[in-house]
Amino acid sequence: MKLTTMTQITLHGVTQGNGEATDEERREGFVRGGWARGAGDDETRAFITRTYQRADAFLFGRRTYELFAGSWGTAPEFGAHPIGAALNSAPKYVASTTLTEPEWKNTTVLSGDFVAAVQALKAGPGGELQVHGSGILVRSLLEKGLVDEMTLLVIPVVLGQGRRLFPDAGPDLAFDLVDSRIDSKGVAIQVFRPNGRPRYQPTR
Repeated sequence: MKLTTMTQITLHGVTQGNGEATDEERREGFVRGGWARGAGDDETRAFITRTYQRADAFLFGRRTYELFAGSWGTAPEFGAHPIGAALNSAPKYVASTTLTEPEWKNTTVLSGDFVAAVQALKAGPGGELQVHGSGILVRSLLEKGLVDEMTLLVIPVVLGQGRRLFPDAGPDLAFDLVDSRIDSKGVAIQVFRPNGRPRYQPTR
């Protein structure tokens, strides 16, 4: 399977708390959750829905998994939505060393060798293994060279706090832009494929 990611991100690279801040995050001092709610026009929302519908399986970090399980996985009005139907019917994998008894159906916990587990999933049958949100997980997947394609939904806001997708001291990565558009509300949709490392000016 091809591993793809879809991430809502601010202009300065923050992904944390796009839908809401969890109690855990608020205790850690992050209080500006919900910055992506209502962002994007109808065409962008349709694009997001179609993306979920083409997934063969989903991969989550623990925090995003618990948020999704508590909404898409339990509330009838969420389950009736096409995104909820896609999430509930497809296999779900969650990378966690603390989650032991997931209640959302069709869930498998990846608690051992994370890289080997993801490589095995990618080598298996199917078209697309999708990661939504899960900023910490996406960062790790990029560092390990496991991402085949990433979609960034760039929301025109700056928070002044929050965990960034690309850390100051992270790996250097080059990407090819394969698709891009801006919707009527100013949300930029950019699709990238990793392409090795950037080129630098030779040192003298």
